[in-house]
Amino acid sequence: MSSTAPNAAGIDSAFSAIEETGIPGCVEIKTHVRGDARGRFVKTFHAEWFKAHGLRTDFVEQYYSVSSKGVLRGLHFQKPPAHHAKLVYCVEGAVLDAAVDLRPGSPAFGRHALREISAERANLLYIPEGLAHGFYVLSESATLIYAVTSVYDAACDAGIHWNSAGIAWPDRNPTVSQRDRQFASFEESAGIFRGM
Repeated sequence: MSSTAPNAAGIDSAFSAIEETGIPGCVEIKTHVRGDARGRFVKTFHAEWFKAHGLRTDFVEQYYSVSSKGVLRGLHFQKPPAHHAKLVYCVEGAVLDAAVDLRPGSPAFGRHALREISAERANLLYIPEGLAHGFYVLSESATLIYAVTSVYDAACDAGIHWNSAGIAWPDRNPTVSQRDRQFASFEESAGIFRGM
């Protein structure tokens, strides 16, 4: 389901649509790309528009990663009480982005959403609390920006094994960090977000 959103709740914004992914609370946000002879301009955040669509706006940290083709990062999350919502978008290249629902009370528990996120499409993925997130790099290189609603907490930093959630990744042997290879399976992690 998709809805146009330039004037949601009377708010004039740069976002053209918000599209459900099949995971409650996880949505793809489509932008208007403004371009001319100088290049392109894209709005990636507008607090009132996010609020009007029930999305969190209290981002407290932001990161970016640069990855080569064939790299798979994930599937990452922070455990309670440091769990967070995440907004991701690509400013260079393209990735296949994945979000896995780890909330036992969710009607989509155990399911995943896949979206191609790219600089060309200028689209964003909003991932609520209780989901694991990861991505596979489709282009020669990709730069992904993440904004999160809680501060990094090493004691709560966690993940599930990239190949344990039924995701049809494009590569059966991606480049994965040693840390990510050692994560527990989805089945072993299924109770972390109980009650959400």
